This record gives sequence, C-alpha cells and structure tokens, in this order.
Amino acid sequence: MSDISHFSGITRRRILQMMALSPLLTSLPVLSASRPDLSRIIALEWLPAELLIALGVMPLAIADIRNYNIWVAEPPLAPGVIDVGQRTEPNMELIQQLKPSLVLLTQGYGPATAQLETIAPVLSVKANDGSAKPLDLAIRSLHKLADTLGLQDRAEQHLQRYQDTLARTREQLKPVAQQPLLLITFIDPRHVLVFGQGSMLHEVMNDVGLTNAWQGEGSFWGSVSVGVERLAAIKNARVLCFDHDSADIMKAVEKTPLWKSMPFVRANQFTVIPAVWYYGATFSAMHFCNILTNTLRKPV
Repeated sequence: MSDISHFSGITRRRILQMMALSPLLTSLPVLSASRPDLSRIIALEWLPAELLIALGVMPLAIADIRNYNIWVAEPPLAPGVIDVGQRTEPNMELIQQLKPSLVLLTQGYGPATAQLETIAPVLSVKANDGSAKPLDLAIRSLHKLADTLGLQDRAEQHLQRYQDTLARTREQLKPVAQQPLLLITFIDPRHVLVFGQGSMLHEVMNDVGLTNAWQGEGSFWGSVSVGVERLAAIKNARVLCFDHDSADIMKAVEKTPLWKSMPFVRANQFTVIPAVWYYGATFSAMHFCNILTNTLRKPV
C-alpha cells in the first residue's frame, strides 16, 4: 500500500472514510470476477425458479416439487431436480448438504435471508411492488439474476421470444378479441379466485388486446376470492378456468343447480384450461399466451 505521505492533501476524516471503505473496495473485483456455479443453484420459491429456467439454467433443487407440478407445470422441471421441502419451511439441513453456490428467494417469503447466508450467497427478487405491472417487475428481476450469473445474452434472447410471443398472440386473437374474458380457478366448491387488474394474467390480456370481464373488487395481488354465486352476474363473456388438480371440485360444482344456471354455462362458454402460475413471470406469460391461442380460436 502507498505511504500515507502521498495523501498529505487529504483530511484525516477522508482517510478514515477510505479506510472504512477499503474492505468493500478490495472485494468488488473478486465479486465481479467470481460467478456462482450454475449447476448448484437452489430456488426456494417458484418465481425465481422460473427466472432461472428462463436463462437456460435448471436449478439443482427447489421447494415443493409436487405442488410446483400442479400449480406451475410450465416450465417443466428436469427429473433430477431435488425437493428441499416446503417453500415456507425448507429443509435447511438438506440445503446445507447440497452445498449450493447461490440460493434464490422471493422477498418476504420463506426463511430469513440471514439464516440462509450462513450456507451460501442469497439473491432475492420481488414478486410485487404495488405498481400493478408484475411483468415489468419480473423483467427487471430477470436482468438482476442475469447480471449475477453473467447470462445477460440469454436474458435478451428470452425477452425477445417473449415479445415475439405477445405480438403473435395479439395478431392471432384479433378475430375473437371483442368478447370479454373471465379467468378463474376454484378454491373449493363454493369459492373461486378471480383475476383482475394488477395480476400477471390481466397484464397479458391487455398486451394481446383482450378485455377482462371482471370489473369487481381487486387486491394488491390482482386476484380476489369470491363466492361462486357472484359469477352469475357475468354475461356475454367467455370463462376460462385453470385446472390446478381440481377435477373433484369441478365434478361437485357441475351437479349444482346454481352452476347449471350460470349464463356462460348455458351458452357453452366455459372451458377448463391447463395450469398457469398466475404469480409467475415471462415464461408463465408465454405459456398463458399459447393456451389463449389454442383455446379461444377453437369453436365452442
């Protein structure tokens, strides 16, 4: 290190500030040069798992694979991905044994960052920032992860595919875009989750020129639980229901006089569609676009 006399024009306070910063300053080149081992990344929540796969990297492990396959489904996981338990309470001992190079979290969900940092570096992303534009936030998160992994080129390639998918879907759905669309999934035989403004699904619908039939109350997450009877007010709309292992619920609902009286049921405008992770990112959005195209262009 240079002799202190070389800094004769610098105040004592400035020298102390430089000394306090020196550990950070000297570590920065190491951080920028060192990248996590791409084969040893664990995702403890499904949003960062999707972001990672969008960059062409399959996680070493994720939390709750069984429910991932039910609620997310796309992108699919490789057969060898390890299950590390529940998203809220993962198996910390197993995570430590796997010796991850990086652990991915969704901010405010799951174990505390400080707890995981004793095992490996941690990167967290936000699922919602209150902007009602979850896909814009997801794109920023994708860039954040790509910067960390040195995969900016893959991020740009993925986002180009995403934009191309939106444009293609918008063009393909023009003939059916005049009919409003309602999106639901069953919670139980008496309640559904309805998706409105602020949800990823609503954002996609706007981007491809579709109108959301739900004009009722909303929430921070863009989804709201309502009684099935509320759907009777939905008229002249196509209704799509996501299948999240809900066949038994549907069988019970379909037998009820209330369901049989629904305007969209009588008009044969109700369709069950494959699962989409409605709190997902651009990969989920493209999956939703493909479902919209395949479903809405078919005669009912």
